[in-house]
Amino acid sequence: MIKRIIKSYDYPLIIAICLLCIFGLVMVYSSSMVYGATKFSNPTFFFERQRLSLMIGLVGFIGTMLFPYKAYSYSKFLIGIVLLSIGMLGVVFIFGQTANNAQSWLSLGTRGIQPSEFTKLSVIIYLAAVYSKKQSYIDQFDKAVLPPILFTFVICLFVVIQPDVGTAFIIGMIAVFMVLCSGMGMKSLIKLSLIAVIGFGVISPILMMNYDRIFTTERLSRFEGYSDPFATEDDAGYQLVNSYIALGSGGLSGLGLGQSVQKFGYLPESYTDFIMAVIAEELGIFGVFFVLFLLMFVILRGFAIARKCEDPFGSLLAIGISSMIAIQAFINLGGLTGLIPITGVTLPFISYGGSSLILLLTSVGILVNVSMFVNYHSTYNNTKQKETTQRQQAQYRSKYNLR
Repeated sequence: MIKRIIKSYDYPLIIAICLLCIFGLVMVYSSSMVYGATKFSNPTFFFERQRLSLMIGLVGFIGTMLFPYKAYSYSKFLIGIVLLSIGMLGVVFIFGQTANNAQSWLSLGTRGIQPSEFTKLSVIIYLAAVYSKKQSYIDQFDKAVLPPILFTFVICLFVVIQPDVGTAFIIGMIAVFMVLCSGMGMKSLIKLSLIAVIGFGVISPILMMNYDRIFTTERLSRFEGYSDPFATEDDAGYQLVNSYIALGSGGLSGLGLGQSVQKFGYLPESYTDFIMAVIAEELGIFGVFFVLFLLMFVILRGFAIARKCEDPFGSLLAIGISSMIAIQAFINLGGLTGLIPITGVTLPFISYGGSSLILLLTSVGILVNVSMFVNYHSTYNNTKQKETTQRQQAQYRSKYNLR
């Protein structure tokens, strides 16, 4: 049984995740060494912090990879997730620290965590568990559809007030993906759309009351830089223009690893949400395609696992985790290419960011576990079918004295 379990793990998926993390660690060092040496007199400052986050994340990855995913749907576990999510977001309002105009961090000594990042996984597990248990009456709107949506709305509201609009948007989009794949009918989806409109009407006054905190000069400048970056290249469009320069400087093969020019203060904090620009500058199109290929492989593999999984809970988990990675990657790449306004969202597995990396590794560990159970049951069923066929053939040969 143990040998069969070991053979059932999705090793191509595990290898792709490991390659992304290793490549991301290398690029964090390359893109942050100048800033680290200038500000902290230590070129490996950000590299060492990211390496520690990677080690913690790998512990989470291995733990969730080995832990049976079905246990997350137990009622006590689910209640704990809900209370922990709301509790952590509540603690942020009391003891949270402000960074980038958002009070979304909790200090843990010399390091900090961002509870809203881990809320993404909490919402995924909660929605997957609730909707999988309500499959027999999934179209009863008041009983099956509405309660999980209200919970998600409350979570998003807490995150928006911090204010962390980017994370709230990601959580909302993850919920949309999972709702669309939950099996509910068109009537329920229409009702949800109407509620979304009403919800927007309810939240609008709250946004206006917190207008100065949410729509800061820095955030509004992102829209100005997005609309016409070259007209404001010395101000709002500065970061996007330098991102374009980095993207265009690399060509096919790049300037060489560690040879970026933009990381010398021209592209601020290039090791975070603009790390792909440095990758393009140093490693060219080949480096960009390498990252995009691995990310697409992980995302598509996740959706394939969801399709193969016969357990609704496991399928929805795989959909939620895969959509989270896809949405975050799209927002990051859209921002640095000027497709959408800059949001500060990190590139999954690649950008500097401890909370994000730990969350992602813990999440894909769950995805690998779901894949293992899918492969295990598939192999078990095929073995049983083969044994049954062989037994029937043996009985047939014995009955008619065939050799």
